[in-house]
Amino acid sequence: MDLLPQFGNLLYTIVAFVVALSIIVAVHEYGHYIVGRWSGIKAEVFSLGFGPKLISRVDKHGTRWQIAAIPLGGYVKFLGDANAASAGADDAEMAQLTPEERRHTMHGAPLWARAATVVAGPVFNFILSIIIITGLSMWTGQATDTPDIDAVVALPQGAGGLQHGDRIIAVNGIKTPDYAALDQAGGDLPAGPDLTYTVERDGQQQQVSGPQLVPARFDGIAPNSAAYDAGLAPGDVITAIDGTPVWRFSALQEAVKTGKGAPIALSIWRPEAGGQGKQFNVTLVPRKTDLPGPAGGFETRFLIGATGSYMFTPVTMPVGPWQALKGGVQSTYGIIAQSISGIKAMIEQQISSCNLSGALRIAETSAAAAKSGPSSFIWFIAVLSTAVGFLNLFPIPVLDGGHLVFHAYEAVRGKPPSDRLMNLFMSVGLALVATLMLFGLWNDLTC
Repeated sequence: MDLLPQFGNLLYTIVAFVVALSIIVAVHEYGHYIVGRWSGIKAEVFSLGFGPKLISRVDKHGTRWQIAAIPLGGYVKFLGDANAASAGADDAEMAQLTPEERRHTMHGAPLWARAATVVAGPVFNFILSIIIITGLSMWTGQATDTPDIDAVVALPQGAGGLQHGDRIIAVNGIKTPDYAALDQAGGDLPAGPDLTYTVERDGQQQQVSGPQLVPARFDGIAPNSAAYDAGLAPGDVITAIDGTPVWRFSALQEAVKTGKGAPIALSIWRPEAGGQGKQFNVTLVPRKTDLPGPAGGFETRFLIGATGSYMFTPVTMPVGPWQALKGGVQSTYGIIAQSISGIKAMIEQQISSCNLSGALRIAETSAAAAKSGPSSFIWFIAVLSTAVGFLNLFPIPVLDGGHLVFHAYEAVRGKPPSDRLMNLFMSVGLALVATLMLFGLWNDLTC
């Protein structure tokens, strides 16, 4: 019977990974397909997955759309291609085509059409990320300029005198007209269980007691972190660290920092519907983590992979489409920039190569994101889509970036590389990609 939960977790991980990967691959390959079609290049097969086809249909353009048995990728095979990677032409088929028909192949189309078709895959990945982040921003909204309480989070001591609709004017006499002032006030507050809040309620100001501004409560748990592996979840509240009662999240941060990787014993209160909540203890070991530094570069710190937040959820206001779109573009660019910085830091040995994840860790992260809720899983798809688009732009043969290098060579020399040179580069590229995948898998198993 003990095997049933493990099998269930494995199945959940596989399903979450396949769903995320299938969405990203479908968008990537659709980019190749639709831009190729617009450019006059005929697609013979659009496949989601590899191997024997499970279901298929042929559309009015003569393209066979299919779902194959191995859901670990996909491809578009264009007219005249020798294989799914569009690595070379099928000479026998090309010889039978008229000059007019050759124009509709990846090997007979103008250079601009081929380059546009190749680059469309990664670009569509970036567009997917931007659309997802934009949609999430418009769905969740943003906090109002003033600290207005929508609801007080569940805590062992309750909400005190605070309630929905209160506007926080001051905390322990420190004025808090906006969130910047509220953040600044947090570092100057006493560490006891209660604070005094001045709130505006129904047009009147009054003082009420309430819990710590940033209580010792987990607002978020990072996938594959020490906190996640220990079974902790958003909403859990730390009541004691190594036997010492705590009320502020900063107490956890200080304990992790000063412990320098030593095990930490946490007493946890977990809220339960309509009840007293559940008490339990966990011991976890903080892990070394490489983080982007505020001034660039990276810094290594011990972390348990948890974040805190205010003792209330704020009142939100809608985000306009343009503002949300701008945020989506900036976030997608930020993911790419951080990826470049991370790769550079690994090459220069500033950070550990363990930061390079393989398929196993990505699958585990997808499952963890799915368990955290729809928003987390959708956000994970956006991040992974950006990563896939970025990776495919690497100038490695068999990847889209490698094809673009060949097209750039053709633009300069006026002719493509010879078949012999192309085959050599493809073999080298395939070996590099396989090595990278094996290295990532090795990291998953050993780091």
